[in-house]
This record gives sequence, C-alpha cells and structure tokens, in this order.
Amino acid sequence: MAETSAPLGTLFADRLKVGLLAVALVGLVTGLCLLLASLPDLAKLVFAAGVVPVLAGLVIDIIRSLSRGEVGLDIVAALSMSAALVFGETLAAAVVALMYAGGAFLESFAEGRARREMSDLLSRVPRTATRYENGGLAEVPLDDLAPDDLILIHQGDVAPVDGKVQSDAAMLDQSALTGEAMPVRLLRDHDVLSGSTNAGDAFDLRVTRTAANSTYAGIVRLVEAAQASKAPMARLADQWSLLFLVVTVCLAFAAWWFTGDPIRAVAVLVVATPCPLILAVPVALVAGLSRAAHFGVLIKGAKPLEVLARIRTLILDKTGTLTDGRPQIVSISAKGDLTEDDVLLAAAALDQASKHPIAQAIVAAALARGLVLPAPENMVETAGEGMAGTVNGRAVVVGGIAFVDAHVEGAIPDTDALAAGVVVVAVAIEGRIAGQIVMADPLREGTEALLGGLRRFGIDRILLATGDRRAVAEEVTAGLGLDAVRSELTPDQKVLLVLTERKNGPVMMVGDGVNDAPALAAADIGVAMGARGAAASAEAADVVLLVDHLDRLLPGIEIAIGARRIALESVVAGIGLSIMGMIAAALGYLTPVQGAVLQEVIDVAVILNALRALRINPKV
Repeated sequence: MAETSAPLGTLFADRLKVGLLAVALVGLVTGLCLLLASLPDLAKLVFAAGVVPVLAGLVIDIIRSLSRGEVGLDIVAALSMSAALVFGETLAAAVVALMYAGGAFLESFAEGRARREMSDLLSRVPRTATRYENGGLAEVPLDDLAPDDLILIHQGDVAPVDGKVQSDAAMLDQSALTGEAMPVRLLRDHDVLSGSTNAGDAFDLRVTRTAANSTYAGIVRLVEAAQASKAPMARLADQWSLLFLVVTVCLAFAAWWFTGDPIRAVAVLVVATPCPLILAVPVALVAGLSRAAHFGVLIKGAKPLEVLARIRTLILDKTGTLTDGRPQIVSISAKGDLTEDDVLLAAAALDQASKHPIAQAIVAAALARGLVLPAPENMVETAGEGMAGTVNGRAVVVGGIAFVDAHVEGAIPDTDALAAGVVVVAVAIEGRIAGQIVMADPLREGTEALLGGLRRFGIDRILLATGDRRAVAEEVTAGLGLDAVRSELTPDQKVLLVLTERKNGPVMMVGDGVNDAPALAAADIGVAMGARGAAASAEAADVVLLVDHLDRLLPGIEIAIGARRIALESVVAGIGLSIMGMIAAALGYLTPVQGAVLQEVIDVAVILNALRALRINPKV
C-alpha cells in the first residue's frame, strides 16, 4: 500500500491546485463582468467566493510549513488576501488569489510532467515470477513466493528474489548490483542475488528469501531511509521570504499607525504580495526544465534544478556511467597468415548462435567492420565457457582460454600480464590456436573533456565510487585526475560517502545500477542513466539522463545555472519595483486596486524576463 498511496496523494494535490486556480480565475472574471453590469454588491460577493477557497488552502499550507519550522512567502500572500477581504477590497483580494494560485499551479505542473515521463523508465521492475506448480508453470505475484519454491528464470529476466541455482550452471549479469561489467557463471547451489539479470539460458532457481527480505528489497528500504535523511532543498523564493515578510509588515503597520487609515496598510500588503517570487521564479525554472528536457535531461521539479546549479562535489559510479557498461573489443591478435578480420569473422560467425553478452559484442563488432558472417553449423555451446561448431566447413572453437585450450594442440600464451578487468576470448580453427580477442569495459569517449567541463562549472571535487575491485577501478580511471577513487563499496557505504562529502558543499551522485539507488536518493542531486539503467536508480534520482550519454550533464548544468540566474534577475527587479510601489502606497498615492494593477504590470515584466530561460543555448 505504501507504494501506491504516495502517487495518489500527489495526484490529489495536483488536482486541488488546478481546482483552486480555476476557482480564482472564474471568481475574478465573473466579478469583473458584474462590475461592468453595475452590480457592485454582487461582484464583491463573487470576488470573495473566489478568494476564500484559495485562502483556506493557503492557510493549511502555512500551518504545515510552520510545523516543520519553515517560514515562506505564503504568509505575505495570506496577509494581503485577508486584509483586503476584511476591509472590503475584494477586487484586490481576487487579483492576489489568482496570482498565488497560478504560481502554485506552475510548480506542480513541472513536477507532474516529470512524473509522467518517468513511467516508461519504471516499467522494467519485476512484478511476477514463474513458479513450478503441480507439474507445470504458473505466473504468480512476487509476494506469493516462499522459501523452497522453485521458479524459472527466463533468458533476459531479472531474478525477483534471492535464491540458489538449481540447474547445472547460470550466466548472470550482476553489474546493476556489484558494478562488475562482465557476466559471471554460477554453478549449481551457488547464491543468486535478486536484481541480477539472466544473461544466458533459462535456469531454475530455488527461493531462499521472500521478496520482502531479498537483496533488492533491502536496497529499496535503504533508498527510503536515504530519502528520509536527505537534506531538504530550499526553494529559491523562500530564501528571500523572511526578510521580505518583515519589511512588508513593518511598512504596512507604519502606514496605518501614522495615518490612521487601514486602507493604506491594505494597499501596501497588496502591492507587497511577492508575485515576482511567486510567479517569476517558477516560470523561469519551469522554462529551464523544458529546455533541459530538449537536451535529453529530465529534471524532476524546480527545486532539483535550483540545487543542480550549485553543485560542488560530484561522485561517479563506474560501470554503465563512467564506462559504457558493455564489453567491447580492445585488440585482436592473429597467428600465422591469418588477419585480424579472419579471427574476428570466425569467432563472430560461430557466436551468432549464442546469447552471451560477450558473444553478442563480438558479433556487433564484426558487423560494424562490414564483415559478412556465414551461418554456423553443428553448434555446441557450453554455457558460460564457450562454443564449438563449423564455419565455412572448418572446425571453430571460441571461448575462454581454459575451454579452447582443451580443443587445440600446444599451449595458449599466458595472459597474466593483462590489465585488470580485461577478458580474453581465444579462437581456434581446425584444432590450432588462431588468435585472441581482448575485451574490456573501457571509458566512454570524451570522458576527460567531460570532467574538465564539469570543473569549469564550479565542481571542485570529483570522485569515483564503485562496487568493483580496486585494481579494475584504478586501471579504468588512470590519468583522469580524479580527487579520490573508492572501490569495493556496498550500497550503504556509498551512502556514507555521499554524506561525508556534504561538508564540501552540495553533492551530486551519478549512477545507473540498483546498488547506486540509495546513494542517488541520499545525494543533494541524484542523476541516473535512464536509457539502460536500473529502474530503481531512475526512481530514486532527481535527474534522469534520457539518452545514454554522460556528457548530457554539461548542458543540463549550464541550463540550470542560466535558469537560476534569470530567476534571480527577475526577483531582484520585481522586488525592487514592488518596494517602490509599497512606499507609494504607504504615502497614499496608490489605492489597493491600483496597487493590484501595478503589481500585475510588474508581474508581466518579470514573467517576460523569466521566459528568457526557454532560449538558453548551452555552449557545451
């Protein structure tokens, strides 16, 4: 139930804001029509009817904020509406109500759009399992699984619970959990962690823990705990609110005290309604969100965009983030008269019959070189070890060194000197070693330029945090100039690293695996690789890169900085004009209605300025 209640509550809040905006708009328009029809008394009632629901919702929000120790701009808006109603200035109250409801709607609109765009990313979360029942197979909800149940894990499926392999062997991609890019081969009775992806043939799994107690569920609970302890994001507008509130109340009270005219105080409050903050800030930030989405960066709301502009520390995951997350060919060696293409063609032709990720990577590399692959024959695959068959009438063996060594004459050269994280695929033709294909998970292209660009945006510290082995982490990041490399980290240790780095300023964490989700939730800004990353990381993150390119961070940050700067410009200009209007109202030069009209003019000016965020053109 906890998983569904939050979205329902959010949906109700969004609809409530739309309803309040509609009430305020209808009340103002209808009241104006009644004024034109010379029905002022009825117009006042209609104006008030449009204001009261907005004011009631505002008071509830204020009480909730004060209970959390937060003082926001809502108090100024509530004072101006209340004073205008009390002293009969209902038209001014209606204008203020419309402005306030409009600002609240704009913020919820931005967050709602981000939630809708997330729905596709979360579709990969497993909800059911295939269980053996009464001599057959049945699809059952995860909650129905119990220890000792036997389930079938299809090729490409995610293990929904922890268990033990009950087939001869299983090939699993655990990169989302451990950060290790290369799949691992597990034999019978070896432990399988929920969240691992079946990279080989279907296999049977004996359940050892219920879904609620499995590894994946534990990470989800860690995410929830991290979100609960996450430092709150202060809205840009609220940072100005307390000072503006004090100035407004003092000026309104002084105008009333020295003149004895309460209408002057009402006029001051109406002009003081912080519409440049209520409207200009969300307009600029919503425009920034739209602009960022155009570049493949989904930011989940205005507050994350504000914080993104102030990041000082960046923590990067390795597999699938700093690296591509998929094995790629580093080099090919050929024996005798054979060429690299000869070795690659033989291996790729045979590997067409395999679903192993390394085999698929070899096939993709051969096709990228324009090689025409013949159909293999007589294929026999040993799961996780290699494959034998016939290509163009010649016997070919492809696989790990130990597997191929058993099929060839003579010894295969020693590979102990190879770098950490490297996998060697041996190729034999007609019983003799033909060559070797060296594969690894290399850095993404342009990583050094990316890190340099991030530092130019004010990010002082860049760290690597990975669950991979230290030798692999250091090999991959050599020469990048990172401030620190942290390896062999568990999900809770990544969270601790994020919390420790907060002393240096706001922290951004970038990752794509299930094991990154708690750290993404704990960071001031969590960024997930949404194109191929785990659904858990996309859900926990504040920002999702919709395309599989880490360099999208640069335009995203530049747009965030630009949108925040434009919002600040709008605030400074708008508040400056409002203060001038407040002084004029206190001196008796503006009535409440005139003050409301003046505030509308100021609103138009600052909104037009805020819309410049739609035209931000990143230089990176």
